Amino acid sequence: MKDNFDIFFRRKPSLMLVALKKLSKARYGSILAKEVDCTYSHAVKILQTLEKLGLVTFEKKGRIKLIKLTKKGQDIADNIDAIKRQLG
Repeated sequence: MKDNFDIFFRRKPSLMLVALKKLSKARYGSILAKEVDCTYSHAVKILQTLEKLGLVTFEKKGRIKLIKLTKKGQDIADNIDAIKRQLG
């Protein structure tokens, strides 16, 4: 049976937002992909969607893009994390 959290949210996008929130600093896409256990290409697709929703921004540092939560993304990540904790 699926984890209770999966019933309410798509797991990978939710986990990405929560992972970005935890350290509250910009992250690399490849590291984020490893943290939520998905491929880099899948992580990029999710992150592009999150960017369109105004939840993350990309900051280019040379050849590398850093990912940061926006204020809206931070608020949503806080709420997702609270729900996750309540579900256990």
